Amino acid sequence: MLPQWIPLRGVIVQGYRVASGPSQDYPYGALERQKPIFKSRGLSLDDYFNGTLNINIRPYTFQLIKPEFTFYHVEWTDLHPPEHFSFSQCKVIYKDVEYEGWVYYPHPETKRRHFQNPSLLEVIATPIPEIHYGDKVQVFVNPDEIVLSSPP
Repeated sequence: MLPQWIPLRGVIVQGYRVASGPSQDYPYGALERQKPIFKSRGLSLDDYFNGTLNINIRPYTFQLIKPEFTFYHVEWTDLHPPEHFSFSQCKVIYKDVEYEGWVYYPHPETKRRHFQNPSLLEVIATPIPEIHYGDKVQVFVNPDEIVLSSPP
């Protein structure tokens, strides 16, 4: 049975540019290195863009409670220890077109740098033509896997 998707409005903002890379910290894109590992563990992202959309959903924050996939101890670089990653399927609507996506969540407790604020959804999506920083999107998330909170 399909979930009752929760719609959110958000704005595309610039991230650390690590996923698409190269960046100040990595001589390669993180996703370029991570995708084959995720695929070997059961999640193929072959048809998805080699970077993340950083979607500011403020005033909401989110918490993954039961992601579809969680991969532990992913050794994707020799520049720092392994990390844990979780994924929850989502949909992105841009200019009235629907794109498949995954909320991409590098677990902060296993990261050394590049921490995100809890109002920022990182999404790996199928290629979205002509999308830019500042563009408004709608993202649909699975309430069985993601809990949203808003300020009091």
